[in-house]
Amino acid sequence: MHLAELLLLSAGLAMDAFTVSVCKGLSLKKATIKHGMICGAWFGGFQGLMPFIGYLLGSGFVKIIDRFAAWVAFIILSVIGINMLREAFWAEKEEGSPDMGNKAMLAAAVATSIDALAVGVTFVAVPVSVLSASVFANTVFACLCIAIITFLISCAGTIVGGAFGSTFRSKAVAAGGIILIILGIKSVLDKFVF
Repeated sequence: MHLAELLLLSAGLAMDAFTVSVCKGLSLKKATIKHGMICGAWFGGFQGLMPFIGYLLGSGFVKIIDRFAAWVAFIILSVIGINMLREAFWAEKEEGSPDMGNKAMLAAAVATSIDALAVGVTFVAVPVSVLSASVFANTVFACLCIAIITFLISCAGTIVGGAFGSTFRSKAVAAGGIILIILGIKSVLDKFVF
């Protein structure tokens, strides 16, 4: 996985956090930059941590995963992408809670980052190769990219939610789902076509 793919993956993963951030912004009387920073820190932190945990867990199965690497990446990314499309178009719209306390934010951060755990397993199947360094260093770099991009998108989502409402919510989740499906298809094409 190269830099452009990593950035797309990061943006795609951040869309669930964006959606919840928009809901948080909607539920607040006045969304401030501080609210955006709180959402960004929680969601960015967990979106960066979970793929690292997934990578560590997946590393134990590297021999099995290597044999089916492209298909593992395709299946995981496609399932997550299809689920995001389902949420965007068919799921009931969530009402956000104005609670910005640790307990509420922890629950929201874990819920939005479970898919990132699965993506971390794909880093074993399709290693990140952005830096001229070890696979481990590239994986840490990828996790930091995901965390930073999610932080920025979540901050923006909170402010957007406070200002504009839910206008962009389903479109953002759908775009994230499509990006993940395309990356999954690309992993198979790279293995068998290119």
